[in-house]
Amino acid sequence: MQRRHLCLQMFALCLTVGASRPALAGRQIEEPLGDAVRTALSAAVAGAAPPEPVFMHASQRQDYLHWMQHADARLRRYLSHPLEREEFLQTLWYEARRAALSLSLVLGLVQVESAFRKFAVSSAGARGYMQVMPFWARTIGDGHDGHLFQLQANLRFGCVILRHYLDREGGDLFMALGRYNGSRGQHTYPRAVFAAQRQWLHEVD
Repeated sequence: MQRRHLCLQMFALCLTVGASRPALAGRQIEEPLGDAVRTALSAAVAGAAPPEPVFMHASQRQDYLHWMQHADARLRRYLSHPLEREEFLQTLWYEARRAALSLSLVLGLVQVESAFRKFAVSSAGARGYMQVMPFWARTIGDGHDGHLFQLQANLRFGCVILRHYLDREGGDLFMALGRYNGSRGQHTYPRAVFAAQRQWLHEVD
């Protein structure tokens, strides 16, 4: 009972901190989806398995460990606890790779969207690390937008949505980022993400 009470207190504190530092972005616009697209996106966000990287060769595992060390050093300014950083980076690696997205791109987007704050909430109501709008939970998820504060669920939705926008824009990352932000065709948001991405670049990207 005491542990549950402490968890609730920590959750409330995180929400308060998140509210005092509003998220920069998170304004995806709800658009009608064709049945085939909705089905594909629903399948893409379903069944979140534990994010355990699988390596076919020892060299791949070595690349992963080098990237973890590089990213961990930069992430310390945002997340102070080593285990929290490890869990976050392992999950981001898994979800970015699963969606065929650049690791540095996803890290740059998270930095711009939420500054790596798990309980960040934008003025538009977007939630979590990747500032996912609640309508996505209703459209392609199970309808429970509270799950968007969970680490893997948030990164899963964010990466799937960005991949969807990238495919819709024919691989044009500038336009896809604008669509993710709800500012398609404008320069401010994509430039901010690209600038942040450069800080996370690594040879395994």
